[in-house]
Amino acid sequence: MIQMGFSNLWRTRLRTTLTVLGVVIGIGALTSMVSFGTGMQKNFTDAFKKSDLFTSMNITPTKINLAELSHGDASGLTGLLDGDVKPLTDSILQSIREIPGVQIAFPEETFPGRIQIDQMETTTNIQPFPVIMGKYPPFNDLLAGTFYSDDSSTMVILKWETLRNLGLIVEDPDVNITLTKEDSLKGRRIIPADSIIGKEITIITATINREAMKNPLGFLINPRFEPFSETEMKFTIGGIIKRMDEFSLFRFGGGVFIPMEIARSIPRLSFSSVWDILNKGNKEEGTYGSIYVRVNKMEEMTGVRKEIEKLGVAVFSISDQLNEIKQAFLIIDSMLGAIGAIALIIAGLGIINTMIMSILERTREIGIMKAVGGSEGQIKLIFFVEAGFIGLIGGIFGLGLGWLVTRVANFIMLSYLRPQDLPPVDLFYFPVWLLLGAIGFSILISLAAGLYPAIRAARIDPVKALRHD
Repeated sequence: MIQMGFSNLWRTRLRTTLTVLGVVIGIGALTSMVSFGTGMQKNFTDAFKKSDLFTSMNITPTKINLAELSHGDASGLTGLLDGDVKPLTDSILQSIREIPGVQIAFPEETFPGRIQIDQMETTTNIQPFPVIMGKYPPFNDLLAGTFYSDDSSTMVILKWETLRNLGLIVEDPDVNITLTKEDSLKGRRIIPADSIIGKEITIITATINREAMKNPLGFLINPRFEPFSETEMKFTIGGIIKRMDEFSLFRFGGGVFIPMEIARSIPRLSFSSVWDILNKGNKEEGTYGSIYVRVNKMEEMTGVRKEIEKLGVAVFSISDQLNEIKQAFLIIDSMLGAIGAIALIIAGLGIINTMIMSILERTREIGIMKAVGGSEGQIKLIFFVEAGFIGLIGGIFGLGLGWLVTRVANFIMLSYLRPQDLPPVDLFYFPVWLLLGAIGFSILISLAAGLYPAIRAARIDPVKALRHD
């Protein structure tokens, strides 16, 4: 039957080729559309995993609904401003650390400062981090150097973006970096990553000059009145973090990371986070604005979250939104797949037309087969084989067309990203289920399209068929 079906298609090569071409275009459109959706989802989830967002959470004194704030509803801040919240104390921090599944828990603190390297200066935020964070992204894969190994070390870690603000664009083997016109005007220059490691960096922090502030009108009496006093400390650059992803948890944190013990000895302004500002600056000793928590694995997030919430504090994690994210991508994939499926359905109409034309041309042949004992089932099988073969060949070559289209589209996108000094990204992704599903769907549509012609052929009266010219 298979050989007979293939032979029948070969006799009408041109018509068969055109029909297969329709299926190829349909599958090509379908796979390229869906692969774009799966590519977006993969890039999204990979960026989250790379930044440890699925195993990280932030603990705050009260729950703030960002969506409500964006619409002007600040009711969520009322309790915080009135002081009617449970502060994050050392005892709460210790309780969190004792929860099964918690791998790391430490207070998140940042304070403003200035940094100087070789006469270059910029302002940034300083963020104390424990040594253990060097084992996890993005600190376990630095662009250059190594993470500090001691909480009392004088080594610091800088962000790529921080050095750029200083005027130093560090080479990255993963990104084709070129100087833009803006970079040239600002005097920025490209340097090798290793050239900055080991250099001395000065961190300058400010504290309130309490003696001077005793006289609030001092600036009117004394032109040299200084409300703040500054402290300078020398450190060594130990490592450079790669460029932060858009979804990185630490993208908007500090620009310089320093050991926890050293941070305690640095004089600085009394507030350590936005929570302290909202809390009227009444920060007590041993209390924190927020706490960072990392669990062993994503499956433990729900259990750890419930235990932390029992302590009366608020918990935020991107994994809470995981189901909504998956649902959103499912809708996107379905919409893109529906658009591509339209082309495949049109190709199915072409298969129906080809099969019906084949019946009209082979009416006498079908009559002879039935006259010599061929059953209706065998006649149907011949046409199903022909339709299925069209679907199989169309599906295979359609995948090739879809892949080729995505490569061209990705090349065009990369040519746009390179001048922007943005990291390369593959916008399309072909998971195994898409490859097998595309071929299976192609065969299924072809068989469905061949159903009516097969039934029509099987019902031909052999007597009338033998008289057919």
